[in-house]
Amino acid sequence: MELDNTKETIGSTPRKRENGLHLKPVSPDASGVGLPYAPMDWPNKGDVWTWKVGRRVAITGHFLDRYLYPPKRFLKLENSGKKRGLASKLSVERHVKTLFPGADINVFFASFIWKVPAKKHSLTNVARAFFVAPPEGIADLSVSDPQYDGLTCKARNKNCNSLFAESESPFLVPLPCDLCCSEPRFCRDCCCILCSKTIDLNYGGYSYIKCEAMVDGCICGHVAHLNCALRSYMAGTVGGSIGLDAEYYCRRCDAKTSLVPHVTRLLKTCESIDSRDDVEKILNIGVCILLGSQKTNAKGLLNGIELAITKLKCGTSLEDIWKVKESDSAISTGVFHNGNVELEQTNHKDSLDSRPRFVSVLSISSDYRSEYLKLEYEIDQVLQALRKAQESEYKIAEERLYAQKNYLRNLYQQLDKERSELSYRESGTEADALLNAILNRVDQIKQEVMKLKEMEEVANGFGRTPKGTLKEHFGLEIED
Repeated sequence: MELDNTKETIGSTPRKRENGLHLKPVSPDASGVGLPYAPMDWPNKGDVWTWKVGRRVAITGHFLDRYLYPPKRFLKLENSGKKRGLASKLSVERHVKTLFPGADINVFFASFIWKVPAKKHSLTNVARAFFVAPPEGIADLSVSDPQYDGLTCKARNKNCNSLFAESESPFLVPLPCDLCCSEPRFCRDCCCILCSKTIDLNYGGYSYIKCEAMVDGCICGHVAHLNCALRSYMAGTVGGSIGLDAEYYCRRCDAKTSLVPHVTRLLKTCESIDSRDDVEKILNIGVCILLGSQKTNAKGLLNGIELAITKLKCGTSLEDIWKVKESDSAISTGVFHNGNVELEQTNHKDSLDSRPRFVSVLSISSDYRSEYLKLEYEIDQVLQALRKAQESEYKIAEERLYAQKNYLRNLYQQLDKERSELSYRESGTEADALLNAILNRVDQIKQEVMKLKEMEEVANGFGRTPKGTLKEHFGLEIED
């Protein structure tokens, strides 16, 4: 490669010549036709290839996201009506080999330049994904190696979907994203948009959902763990402003995706799994997704999954749970109808319905999350009622105790007044009458003090206070 200006500093983007082609740096989201960044007249004269770049720029100065679009006539060869972009050399190689098995792939890639240089301002104005430059030896690796050009997966995930996508799958242009995708270690193809951790591809990737919504001609493509989405109220059936009904809400593009087809695939996946624990875990995710849905097909699917879980817990073999009905002794999953799964019961003498234990299990709802929330609600109601009852009892006790205290205060004040009057009286009929009144007042005070002591027993709670005390002093009648 030759540089037109050898005095350019690091980080600049001088015009270059490579394989005799003049390389002109381009702006983010730029596109073009033919050379230098797409083949021209390949394989036949007049075949027009186009290219497009994204927004992310590597520290080496070229775009991380670049797409190659085959000529329109290739759509007829593929029996596809959609124009698709090939996002990696691996996908391009597979595409070319599929349509032209005898083509020399090395000659094909030598006819144009794969790495598209970015204009100088793009290095500072566009969110960049920094990584250590690959060793020189990587340049000599075969194009069949998904990590050959040093780009790999931003999350360093060797099992990333973008590296091993099937050749027949459409490679659509991903939606530009300056939010999560601007993070150096975040890959939209394999990192959860909610927790940023990589997804698990085991059992067909049942544990995550991918948003395939089209926005302005681009696919969103962000993925999320179903558990993360359920915990964040972005999956399942959610009320309020989001308004989900067995759906997934993408935080990036605000699109909603029905999860009923996903759960249907989960159930089919379970048929090929030998681990009872894994089957139960997958089915439980299906229950959480469909729980509370008002869709008819979701309700039918949920009933089928709940019955499968019940059979699983009752010891039914995995083979019998998923086997298609062949005789009276078989238990099957029936046939899929519009997303519904019907689990059929046979008339075998040892069928699960004939067991008392199975009947008792069926009487308990498998809607454990709903039951748990119901119990939690009931407990909250009990505690609130108890608090109200205690507050009511406290107010009654407070009112009656202070009333008794004020009554005693008045008696003491009256006693003091009567004693004062007696001190000014000389012996005689009036003095004797006043003395008797004082003695009666003292007795009255003693009785009221004893009454107060009885009332103070409510300190232990109304439940531990004698019923007679509650009735006489607080006006409360407690039934036996």
